[in-house]
Amino acid sequence: MKTEIDPRSLIGRKAFDRNGNKIGTIDEVYLDDATGAPEWAAIRTGLFSRDAFVPLEPSELVEGALWIPFERALIKDAPDFGVGRHLSPEQELQLYHHYGLDVASPPPPDRDFGHLAGSDET
Repeated sequence: MKTEIDPRSLIGRKAFDRNGNKIGTIDEVYLDDATGAPEWAAIRTGLFSRDAFVPLEPSELVEGALWIPFERALIKDAPDFGVGRHLSPEQELQLYHHYGLDVASPPPPDRDFGHLAGSDET
């Protein structure tokens, strides 16, 4: 989502699918570990329902509501990881795949991790 809005101000806003069907209310916002930018929102889909994770990047904030460019059924079928916990990179990858979004390749492993600085070992 390309906006300068404070992620905390998204909490409690209504969310709609691409066809204008109400999905629910934003329960939590998850930030990218590297950039701190808002990346995912957990949408409470009903009184006795679970939260559905939705990507914020292709979504838009219009007249105070979050419009998500996916069908309601796809959103409600998103993997459920529970809320209030950190999303692991594997969980994020599952969400990206669920929504058919491109994911940047992870960086190659740091082969020098644990290597003692100043030693001649390679």
